[in-house]
Amino acid sequence: MSVTPFPVTRVAEVRRDLGRPRWLVESLWTSAGAGVLGGQPKAGKTWLALEIAVSVASGTPCLGAYAVPEPGPVLLFLAEDSPADAHDRVSGLCAHRGVDLSCLDLLLLSTPVLRLDSTIDANRLTATVETVRPRLLVLDPFVRVQTVDENSATEVSRVLAGLTALKRTHDLAILVVHHVRKNASGHPGQSLRGSGDLRAWGDSNLFLRHRGGSLELSGEHRAAPAMDPVALELVHDQGMPPHLELRAKSPQQRPSSLPTKVIEVLRDAEPLTRSALREALRVNNQRLGDALSQLERDQQIRRDRDGWRLSFRSQPLGVERNGTLEEVSDHAS
Repeated sequence: MSVTPFPVTRVAEVRRDLGRPRWLVESLWTSAGAGVLGGQPKAGKTWLALEIAVSVASGTPCLGAYAVPEPGPVLLFLAEDSPADAHDRVSGLCAHRGVDLSCLDLLLLSTPVLRLDSTIDANRLTATVETVRPRLLVLDPFVRVQTVDENSATEVSRVLAGLTALKRTHDLAILVVHHVRKNASGHPGQSLRGSGDLRAWGDSNLFLRHRGGSLELSGEHRAAPAMDPVALELVHDQGMPPHLELRAKSPQQRPSSLPTKVIEVLRDAEPLTRSALREALRVNNQRLGDALSQLERDQQIRRDRDGWRLSFRSQPLGVERNGTLEEVSDHAS
């Protein structure tokens, strides 16, 4: 009996996808990355998942600061929210950022039950992804989308393997909301409930926890530097719909996007080579390349034989509002 070997490819012959941004949401979630959004009860996990979902579907910056290089449709399964509750949450987030919900490809799986460890459900989910072609799939929470023993690495890894296959086949980012253990301490990644395979599986993982009177958001990535922790607040007063906001003591503490930081460095000293920019920003080469490409496409910077310069020195791109760079003139008030 003859056996057909697996196909193999020389690494040197693998084609790089140079046109694809590295990030789905800059600093928060890698493009086509799968992982876990973990946190304590009532720590805002679903709010953050929906914040990310609205950002990806609309192309608007997540939390007003983290850019979405390549927006697209988002598919949601919210096991603990009714469709009406999901509509109320999402419509409030859209109203806060001035986005028309009716124009977004933000889609709910209209089924009361989804079990990833069921062959029938797994096949139906695959067929749905093939039809919708989402950029992001959100499953909230993990405990409601499977019936396996969460403490069994074998059983959990079988479920996660199915999601990995879905991700790779359809170039799909997957965000799974999950709980942490009660009275957990130490790094939040070590506090996820159940098997350690959940954390190890993630290309990107985000963690929310109560800390110092606010919510702390931290993250880690398999192929990118970890984000610096930031403080969040669930705002629901002053007549505004509930939404998460970055909490900072001053505007200077608000996280800036990498393109904004490139502009700031070039404004102080230009021209600069790519190596000099990388040293000044202390960022890896791929992320810097993505930022430079974005700024060059937007005609905000240009490159000559001496390095990178601002395109219009007399009209620097000096204001970042809600994570978006805006041009201002020298005489702007």
